[in-house]
Parts: sequence; structure tokens; C-alpha cells
Amino acid sequence: MKKAKYYNSKLEEVKELNLNKDIFEITPNNYVVKDAITLSLASLRQGTHSTKTRSEVNGGGRKPYRQKGTGHARQGSIRAVQFVGGGRYGTPVPRDYSKKQNRKERLLALKSALSQKAIDNEIVVIEKLELKDNKTSTMSATLKKLEVANKKVLLVLANDNREDAILSSRNLQNVILIFADEINVLDIISSDIMVIEEEALKYIEEVLK
Repeated sequence: MKKAKYYNSKLEEVKELNLNKDIFEITPNNYVVKDAITLSLASLRQGTHSTKTRSEVNGGGRKPYRQKGTGHARQGSIRAVQFVGGGRYGTPVPRDYSKKQNRKERLLALKSALSQKAIDNEIVVIEKLELKDNKTSTMSATLKKLEVANKKVLLVLANDNREDAILSSRNLQNVILIFADEINVLDIISSDIMVIEEEALKYIEEVLK
């Protein structure tokens, strides 16, 4: 059974916590994990990029010169793609980059990502994250006691009523803070280690069981 280091609210390592084998001990499916990452990255794209085609550029309603006798190639409009100020060909147009993944695949991807973290011993559970104030230095000291200060940390908290944690972590480049109901494959894979509150862990296990 996979285990994770368990710290009490005083940041003292007291035991190793057994992780749910149905979530943290499956064989990771890299295919669905890749699809989940692609989906997450695609959802961040606005798709509003656009350039004007020949039909959208103003002007060029008549032939620039007669068809024959000029010594030049025949031209129908000065807004053709070969002219400066003309339209563009094969360039970006607004589009929707969103992708779909069914529910079973999403759950499998999350379990696979979490299992890989457990395999790599990159999960730390804390009874409750208690901060005396909302200063960045306080969060840095907390991470140092957990021995993760020099790693890219995914901090998963139980509820969103945690202004102290949000304010104290927002200036730390190596910390991603999310709440239990926001957990996703991209953040898990992007981090070096996960620090999870015990209540958040129970929520995740309940949802993914």
C-alpha cells in the first residue's frame, strides 16, 4: 500500500498515512493523461486571433491597369495577396480550440496522475495548514519546515475560505494553490510535489472512489 508523509498542524512529521489503493495504486494510463493535459492547455487558448482575407480588405474594387500591353502580369485587384496592403492567405481565423473527454476518461486521468505522484513519493499530507498571518515569509517558512521549499509545490486546501493562504502564497513563483474541488491533471503533472490537507484528501478520495 502506498504511503505519504503525514504532518500535524504544528508541522511535525508524526507518521506515514496509507493512501487509498483504488486511487493512488492504479497503473497510470499515460494516454488519457496526455489527452487531459491537451484538453487543459486547449481550454486556455482564446482562439480570437484573426487576419483579414482578400475579401475583407478595403479597396481594390477595380483593375489596377489594363489586361494587356503594360509588360506586367495581369492583375485584378491591388488587394490581392501578393500586394503590400493586400489580404492574407492561409492565416489564422477565430476558432474554438476546446476538446472533449468523457467522464470515465477524466476520472482515469486524475487517478493516473495521482498514482504516479504516489509511485514517485511526491505526496505530503498535512493535518491542517495553519498560518499566523498572510505574509509571504510565513508561507516560505512553512514550506521550509515541510522540506519542500526548493520544489515546485502544488498546495491543495480543503475549502476556499482561506485568504491567509491565498495572500501568503501568491508571490511565490514555485507555489500553485488550488482547492480540493479544483484539482486537475495539468497542475498535478506540473508540480514536483503535492502538499494536501487531510480534509482535502478525504474529499478527493470520496469524489474519485
